[in-house]
Amino acid sequence: MSLTSRKSGLGVLGFDNALLPVGDLPEAVTFYERAGFPVTFRLDEAGIALLGAGGETPGLLLRTEEGFGPRPVPWPAARLWLEVRDARATARALSEAGIEPLAPPLSTSTGYVVEIADPWGNVIGFTDYAKRPELARS
Repeated sequence: MSLTSRKSGLGVLGFDNALLPVGDLPEAVTFYERAGFPVTFRLDEAGIALLGAGGETPGLLLRTEEGFGPRPVPWPAARLWLEVRDARATARALSEAGIEPLAPPLSTSTGYVVEIADPWGNVIGFTDYAKRPELARS
């Protein structure tokens, strides 16, 4: 039986932290704070900072990688999407904070999504359930 079958399962309970490699911790923290992520803790000597994501304990863990410089967004790239109430309003707020979305909000089957990329090419999306509110977090 495959490890991915529902019967055997892996016992995954949910997400822990999402680790994002960055080349400069202070610059990364400033970028993500402008995008609305509060710093939960920061340990500069270890090159890490944990950013809050909603009311959940897990968050975005920024980890400095030596010699990791700015890079363009590769396509396709791994993406992390986070739920928001209104992705179009989030796009406007990001623009007002000086963070330009990669593209205008995209219509999906459940709502809208807007994505940003940090200077190291990590892509974060903000998605809503405007078209399927019964699936949204309450």
